[in-house]
Amino acid sequence: MVKLSADELVSLIRSVFPRHSGDRCLAILVDIPRRRNSDNVAWKERRKLAEGWFKTLRKHSAEIPLDTVKLIAYPDTGSNNADLPDHATLVQTRLPALAKALSWSGDRLLLEDILKNIQLFLAPTEYSTTAPLKNAAKKYGFRAATMPGFTPAMIPALRVDYNEVSRRVSLLKEKLDRAEVAEIRFAVDGREEYRMTFDLRWRTAHASTGRFPDKGTAGNLPSGETFIVPYEGEKSEPSRTEGTLPVEVNQELVLFHIKENKALSVQGDGAQARAEADHIKREPAYGNMAELGFGVLADFGLHPIGEILLDEKLGLHIAFGRSDHFGGAVGPAAFSSPSEVIHLDRIYIPATQPRVSVKSVVFTYKDGAAETIMAMGKYLIFQETPLG
Repeated sequence: MVKLSADELVSLIRSVFPRHSGDRCLAILVDIPRRRNSDNVAWKERRKLAEGWFKTLRKHSAEIPLDTVKLIAYPDTGSNNADLPDHATLVQTRLPALAKALSWSGDRLLLEDILKNIQLFLAPTEYSTTAPLKNAAKKYGFRAATMPGFTPAMIPALRVDYNEVSRRVSLLKEKLDRAEVAEIRFAVDGREEYRMTFDLRWRTAHASTGRFPDKGTAGNLPSGETFIVPYEGEKSEPSRTEGTLPVEVNQELVLFHIKENKALSVQGDGAQARAEADHIKREPAYGNMAELGFGVLADFGLHPIGEILLDEKLGLHIAFGRSDHFGGAVGPAAFSSPSEVIHLDRIYIPATQPRVSVKSVVFTYKDGAAETIMAMGKYLIFQETPLG
């Protein structure tokens, strides 16, 4: 198993969380399966990895420098980006195999108290904590690096040139902030063409560099993307996001028909199309176009590993569902229950959707000028500083 050395771990924390005078404690935040049959090999491995990081960083905390490092665990939420439980456990022994054993593993504390009193969080979890930690960071002023689905296979992504990553995602942010429209042309099986228009008015983009120098911020690690929430129609004017979005799910083509930033119907003949249609009917908020994202890490020689945390950073991605953690209007209250809250990315790279290709991405700016950002799945705007 690929591992980070003690020196690499210390260096990583220093890089991710540039020093503030009030920094005293780092917590590693872990979710524990509620049911044995929901556990899996990768989750077990991630919990073992988290325990190892905790022990190493606690031993070397003075080198960061911090006063202490803690291990915090809580019962899994069962869904990506759902709200976290009210209580968590300050683990004093080892991480238990099941959440019911947390009461014997340490001290049960109010999560609010934990978030108030700890300055830095590293969250290698099964279910993403990005949304709730982004919102909580703004309230309590901590910094957090969320690592949902992290595996040892992602460690090379922690070693790339993040100066160049930062340059690229910052350039994308500058362009997205000026853009009012993003038009995307897709090709399916090299023949059929579909178009999507994303309304970007009244929105600003987020550049995710994998570094969190400012208090009150949280985001993914590994990182390397710029993303924006399309306008969702919360003002008096309807959203202009519309078109047909093709998504390949388990080799089956599913077509989402979008109007006013919402998937209103689904076209397809197979089981996946029926499942997606049922999901939208059951949870209309799932059909919200929650994110238009541009990952840049493919140009650094990284490849998908089957985990969204890394794979979305490799190219174009579009998310369904919750958006409030990115500054959008759709939050947990829009879903029928906490377990139904979701933010799900669909990633448009050959390894994840081989039948669907990105023919072009064109931004139209406020002055009417248009710029082609991508063609045939490749960025056209980074050629002035090619990688070696």
